[in-house]
Amino acid sequence: MMSMTCRSLDFGRTVLDLVACGCSSNALLDRSSIRSYAKVNTKGNSRGYGARQVFFGGRDRTKCGVASMKAAETLLNGVPERLPSVLELKEEPRRPISLTNLFEVVADDLLTLNQNLQSIIGAENPVLMSAAQQIFGAGGKRMRPALVFLVSRATAEIVGLDELTKEHRRLAEIIEMIHTASLIHDDVLDESDMRRGKETVHQMFGTRVAVLAGDFMFAQSSWYLANLENLPVIKLISQVIKDFASGEIKQASSLFDCDVKLDEYLIKSYYKTASLIAASTKGAAIFSGVDNSIAEQMYEYGKNLGLSFQVVDDILDFTQSAEQLGKPAGTDLAKGNLTAPVIFALEKEPKLRDIIESEFSETGSLDEAIELVKRCGGIEQAQQLAKEKAHLAIQNLECLPRTAFRLALQDMVMFNLARID
Repeated sequence: MMSMTCRSLDFGRTVLDLVACGCSSNALLDRSSIRSYAKVNTKGNSRGYGARQVFFGGRDRTKCGVASMKAAETLLNGVPERLPSVLELKEEPRRPISLTNLFEVVADDLLTLNQNLQSIIGAENPVLMSAAQQIFGAGGKRMRPALVFLVSRATAEIVGLDELTKEHRRLAEIIEMIHTASLIHDDVLDESDMRRGKETVHQMFGTRVAVLAGDFMFAQSSWYLANLENLPVIKLISQVIKDFASGEIKQASSLFDCDVKLDEYLIKSYYKTASLIAASTKGAAIFSGVDNSIAEQMYEYGKNLGLSFQVVDDILDFTQSAEQLGKPAGTDLAKGNLTAPVIFALEKEPKLRDIIESEFSETGSLDEAIELVKRCGGIEQAQQLAKEKAHLAIQNLECLPRTAFRLALQDMVMFNLARID
């Protein structure tokens, strides 16, 4: 059995376990059990896309016993010397997996959400409404509210709820508003001109309007959040907004810093991406009224999925074209934001450090740095990290009944990894 040390990152309320624990974890889903998921009918809806087999290096593993709640803000143990065996995917698809297929069991829920989103923003200020409409209409995937609906329905079955509550639906709307507000502010901070292939809000309306539009949506979502009158959920989601700011500060304070560590990168990724997804999935479970242990597993699922998602996004910044990304390739590196592929490559290539610390002052140096990241195995090591987080996310779903909703949550993890296959 491979041994490795593990670092746990404490955020004051939930431990973020990094790459893996020294304990081993079991084979999550075998061939027959995953196939059986795909045959589940939920309210007459049969899943039409193929099941996925998941193999983690061919070793039997037992569940990780990492505690989910810690009080001190400390870093424990050591950074792993190497990542465990990567997750191998073998597919037998009946039709290609896509977000449309993934979310078909909550399609009606998403349709209602889309109809409500703009109306709940309010029409007090036409300029702010126009700014919000610009980003709502920019082709967003609605992944976060879809996860709210999937977890809501998966956990509702545990307690015998036949239908979602109004709190479930309002939570999904609040989560999408908070996410949208964060995108508007991110584009201002990053000075991005394009988002999903369209002009950003600040490019169309100016920085002042963009900042105010983001502030307005944060404030409006907070008002709706308070009206849910559920203190645990209010505290959970309020922390997310604080995490956004913490993530931006961490990123701004480490630009072009070649000494940034993997754990620091993961903390920043948690703040900027995983925190909201984790709060979304846990909040949904809380409103279903399930035991706290299940709610915590849903938090861990969202956290690990969010981290895997961010690592994949950071890989794509090196491997996809500007047309595919909807923004220039290598944008993060050009601005000094060092992500997982760069951090891994820096361990092997001293020349990369020199180029980055020069802030790409010489013509062609950015292209050279991107090539070094690829040549030194930074992409492959980042892929292993994304797959390890996917391993943990799927493990977190074991507490759920085997329904189409659980299968969709599992396949959301697989869909994310398929982006880098």
